[in-house]
Amino acid sequence: MANKERAKGTKKFSIDFQPRLFESMKGYNKERFSKDLMAGIIVGIVAIPLAIAFGIASGVGPTEGLVTAIIAGFIIAAFGGSKVQIGGPTGAFIVIVYGIIQQYGLAGLAIATVVAGLMQILMGVFKLGSVIKFMPYPIIVGFTGGIAITIFSTQMNDLFGLGIENVPANFIDKWACYFQNIDNINWWAFLIGIVSILIIVYTPKISKKIPGSLLAIVVMTVVCWLLREYAGVDSIKTIGDLYELPKGLPKFRMPSLAEGETFFSTAQAVLPAAFTIAMLGAIESLLSAMVADGVVGDKHNSNTELIGNGIANMGAPFFGGIPATGAIARTMANINNGGRTPIAGIVHTVVLLLVLLFLGGLVGMIPMPCLAGVLIVVSYNMSGWRTIRSMCRQSRGDIAVLFLTLLLTVIFDLTIAIEVGLILAVVLFMKRVMESVNISVVEKEMSLNRGGELDEKITLPEHTEVYEIEGPFFFGVANRFEELQHNRTVQPIRIIRMRRVNFIDATGIHNLEIFIESAQKEGQTIILSGVNEDVYKALLQSGIVAMVGEENVLDHISKALARAEQLSKNI
Repeated sequence: MANKERAKGTKKFSIDFQPRLFESMKGYNKERFSKDLMAGIIVGIVAIPLAIAFGIASGVGPTEGLVTAIIAGFIIAAFGGSKVQIGGPTGAFIVIVYGIIQQYGLAGLAIATVVAGLMQILMGVFKLGSVIKFMPYPIIVGFTGGIAITIFSTQMNDLFGLGIENVPANFIDKWACYFQNIDNINWWAFLIGIVSILIIVYTPKISKKIPGSLLAIVVMTVVCWLLREYAGVDSIKTIGDLYELPKGLPKFRMPSLAEGETFFSTAQAVLPAAFTIAMLGAIESLLSAMVADGVVGDKHNSNTELIGNGIANMGAPFFGGIPATGAIARTMANINNGGRTPIAGIVHTVVLLLVLLFLGGLVGMIPMPCLAGVLIVVSYNMSGWRTIRSMCRQSRGDIAVLFLTLLLTVIFDLTIAIEVGLILAVVLFMKRVMESVNISVVEKEMSLNRGGELDEKITLPEHTEVYEIEGPFFFGVANRFEELQHNRTVQPIRIIRMRRVNFIDATGIHNLEIFIESAQKEGQTIILSGVNEDVYKALLQSGIVAMVGEENVLDHISKALARAEQLSKNI
């Protein structure tokens, strides 16, 4: 036993970084490649409108969205911990990215993304992958729903063709601005947007092989061109009207900082936003990988996935990219079309690169109301309204966490929402643990469990009472002893039965110490019973064992009662 403990103590620190790409190459063949190739091509086609739409909605542009999907998508596929994960920009980042740009500019966004990437790498290095997956579900549902509402609200300007040049970032001000400009509705733009939504919604019901968003973009782009050329309708804005179109390969560039600013000063300013990006990306990527595991019967490596995401987010900003993570919709499209190795994810980035290099002119012809329609459907799908409806039947605490997180995400920002949501979730968890811990007092008779036989009823020795603790003895329940003593006649001998106490914290030890000191001043004797090994170590190190005496710390209630019987004879 001692040797084993010594071996554990000398265990060397190791980094859990095992990219699934290299593992997947063992036994790889033409048949597998042909399936990955087809899946990668289809996912690449699916990703085109999403990458463009997410880039524009985030406040950057179509090029940046495509560049992110190419560079980050390649790195996540090559160095990630899942065989089937498809990485790129996602709707979850739109809100936080837009806010960073508004406050700190593009340079601030680049630095925030790099810092977030570094955080994700450190999470993976210190093996926090399994911990992050246990983020309280109400918080995830809450901020996902809040993000969906925010994305939906950002698309009204393009959907209705209102022509507002500077839409307020604040949710309430944004909608106030929309209503103020309601008379400026462009009905042609609105028609394009609504038809786009209908095409996206109903295409899967006709054929699941054709991506609805891609079909909507192709059809509406052709319709918009026909309206311009033959009907003289030139009021429908296109991507080319608003953004500079991509030309050639993405170029390496350093963030352009304002005069007097340094990388470290900017990094310090954007640190809260970077933390939000890191956590949001980690949660979304690991949840996507977990869902994928259930479908393909695989098991991803959480720590490697975090490191892969971190490398992607540290690399993409230097080419104009924005935050990226595993995208569940594209990952499922990959799986459903036969993709089973990271090669499919790499092929999807090649498809996007070809679009960036050779189809820039066609990208510029895509109407903005159509992209708004794409994002509205995305927001609807990620809203999780069915989940919210079902959770409303659960505990009030979970409902409170969910809706508070949702409202804070919508009205303020994601950073505040996650922080407050986590605090509230922790408080509610502590409350539930406190409610589950029971401290009872036995004064005359108690039962002894004899391992499956009928409980044996025994009478307590004279002048003896038993305090039985069931559950962890932590700060939340440490003052229960004082509460139990009110309006009670205490006995000279107190047995504290701790057989079901598997943990005791510093506050619990402190309050137990005060309780023992108070009892001893009144001439009472404290006997500790059923103390497990871990709790005993904590009590020994804190000096409580010495306070009560080694002879009064016993491993079973029968021994404690025998000790109490012995002491009672001297009273």
